[in-house]
Amino acid sequence: MGALPDISRRSVLLGSGALVLSFSLRPAGAQTITSPGDETQNFQAIAEPAPELPGSLKTNPNLDSWIRIDATGKGTIFTGKAELGQGIKTAVLQVAAEELEMPFEQLSLVGPDTSESPNEGYTAGSHSVQDSGTAIRNAAAQVRDILIAQAAQRLSLPAEQLKAEAGAVVAPDGRRLGYGELVAADLLHVEAQPTSRLKPSAAFREMGKPRQRIDIPGKVTGGAAYVQDMRPDGMLHGRVVRPPSPGARLRKLDTAPAEALPGVVKVVRNGSFVGVLAEKEWQAIKAMRLLAAGAEWEERPTLPKAAELPAVLMAMPHEDGIVADDRKPVAGGKTHEATFTRPYQIHGSIGPSCALAHLDNGTTTVWTHTQGVYPDQKAIAEMLGVPVTQVRCIHAEGSGCYGHNGADDAAADAALLAQAAPGRPVRLQWMREQEHAWEPFSPGMVTKARATVDDKGTVVDWNYELWSNSHNSRPGSAGNLLPAQWLENAFQPDAPKLQITKEGNGDRNSNPLYAFPSRHVVWHFLPEMPLRVSALRGLGAYMNVFSIENFMDDLAVAAKADPVEYRLRHLQDPRARDVVTKAAERFGWKAGQAAPENHGYGFAFARYKNLAAYCAVAMEVMVEPETGRVRMLRANAAVDAGEIVNPNGIANQVQGGIIQAASWTLYEGVSFDDTRVTSVDWSTYPILRFDTLPDRVDVDIIPRPDQPFLGAGECSQGPGGAALANAITQAIGRRIYDLPLSRDKIRAATGA
Repeated sequence: MGALPDISRRSVLLGSGALVLSFSLRPAGAQTITSPGDETQNFQAIAEPAPELPGSLKTNPNLDSWIRIDATGKGTIFTGKAELGQGIKTAVLQVAAEELEMPFEQLSLVGPDTSESPNEGYTAGSHSVQDSGTAIRNAAAQVRDILIAQAAQRLSLPAEQLKAEAGAVVAPDGRRLGYGELVAADLLHVEAQPTSRLKPSAAFREMGKPRQRIDIPGKVTGGAAYVQDMRPDGMLHGRVVRPPSPGARLRKLDTAPAEALPGVVKVVRNGSFVGVLAEKEWQAIKAMRLLAAGAEWEERPTLPKAAELPAVLMAMPHEDGIVADDRKPVAGGKTHEATFTRPYQIHGSIGPSCALAHLDNGTTTVWTHTQGVYPDQKAIAEMLGVPVTQVRCIHAEGSGCYGHNGADDAAADAALLAQAAPGRPVRLQWMREQEHAWEPFSPGMVTKARATVDDKGTVVDWNYELWSNSHNSRPGSAGNLLPAQWLENAFQPDAPKLQITKEGNGDRNSNPLYAFPSRHVVWHFLPEMPLRVSALRGLGAYMNVFSIENFMDDLAVAAKADPVEYRLRHLQDPRARDVVTKAAERFGWKAGQAAPENHGYGFAFARYKNLAAYCAVAMEVMVEPETGRVRMLRANAAVDAGEIVNPNGIANQVQGGIIQAASWTLYEGVSFDDTRVTSVDWSTYPILRFDTLPDRVDVDIIPRPDQPFLGAGECSQGPGGAALANAITQAIGRRIYDLPLSRDKIRAATGA
């Protein structure tokens, strides 16, 4: 990366004969339809809600917020959703190419940027294709028809006689007007309509077809793919000194040894925030270590005993949120119950968090792998005490990001250090031990399931409880940025609040899709957090699905029923039944079939959030009783994600989710003493390695032509982890209720 020129958005978009895009980010909710009034009759205008716009058009209604076509006929697509490895760059371009009737190769993409892109909030909850893809599809279809109408005027022909094809409008007599010839200033500066003339699935040439992801080549060839790879001219290297424990405060700091090092430009201290800027990276690291050695901290024990975490969580003050309450009288029956626990877990990003910041002409520009550039912009501006217009956040991919990891905090670190070096870009890189100890964790959880069954083992009453903190403390205010909490004038984190929503939080997927006639689901929300927590992929869905699907297997065993048949017995949704049936068929599942010695077959199902993609997973494992080692041999998954954009992308996400869930299930858990986090490297926080990967993970995608997109990015973690646990249970003949299912626990369960 070279020098950082002062390029305005206007200078980029203006050009001779090109379509000029001017963004309108006002909320769609501000639109009204006003009934005319007659003053003489003293009528009042009646405001009616505007028609519902599809996807993120709701909040970004102007077509030119999404699509640009220049004088050469090339197109640029704008999205507010970030590429996190889920393939969104490729998918949204496929969607746009399809409806615009343009070749994929003629389109480019601009991702989240507070000066360029529509504001789509966070890239989270498997909403990228569901929201941004839907918006872009409808916007593209409407842009296509506007261009056809423009051509109809030029050619003096009815629009219905024209067709769009390969980036041009074609007449029956062969006359052809390229999109670049048709664009004019403000042509697309119009608001989207609620309905669009979408192409039917049968006519697709791009959507539904596998396409190689455009973000992969640089990542696998060592190219500049991530924010960690950015090296602008004149760049300084920054490092921060983190406190030794969550409750520590800086009492004394000796800066002289670090300041005397060659290459050190400046030591920055503000309250308990300490950082250093140097010309070279190793100089910054050495200075950071000297500063850490010369720091005196006031520490106090604030953490519970890790081994007693479940009991601590259940005893903490809580507020109850009712997720579902449809209780009916139950006469008789047999009751079963089980309790499951999960420790704190981390994101464990392979590349520690990094950001680049540049203070120039009064504006701080930050390149960050945050999942929300607009919320991050607001939080950083508040922290710096400047208007939000003086901060620009640009998304740059990070080498490991699925949830609220250290990205936003690193961006804040970089922004603070950049204030000490105006005019020079600052690259701020976390160390491995900082990432492990200071990123926001996924909360520890306790779940309790209780079911009453009839004489056939069918569930007639279902009760489910969970104990958990909030799973989301993303920035939006400065107090949710780690360095802002250590400043002399410290910002306080937002107080977590209990909210029960359709999307869910810690309670996500706690209400199963099964057709139980009576149910009660409650989230015992814990406002206090022994350790800092926030969003990890899927929020509470993984643990809730894990618990529910483990318990369903226990109920099937008690009913002497096959696990697949038992699930189908309780499922009425035909699309849910289809994925369960498909996964079982492709696996070769046979009711009552015994697995070979030390082998186990496991099955699990869920619909993510009960409103996104459906997923079922069948898995075979082999367990070594003497070592406790688990080998995943094969897995078959079936998924229904609605209309298919890129089948390869969906399969990648489902496979990746199963692998990630396997790591959570078998290995991962934060360790700590009464003062400090102690799992600060890969030996103290192990994750799944290459030699533990299953031999194969096959994914069947059930086509749903002309159906809405359903988010698939997080649909397989819950079923994947639960299927693995159910397979282990069958292999060893005993269930382990406390995650992770480590080798020590497996050996203890088998008596080895």
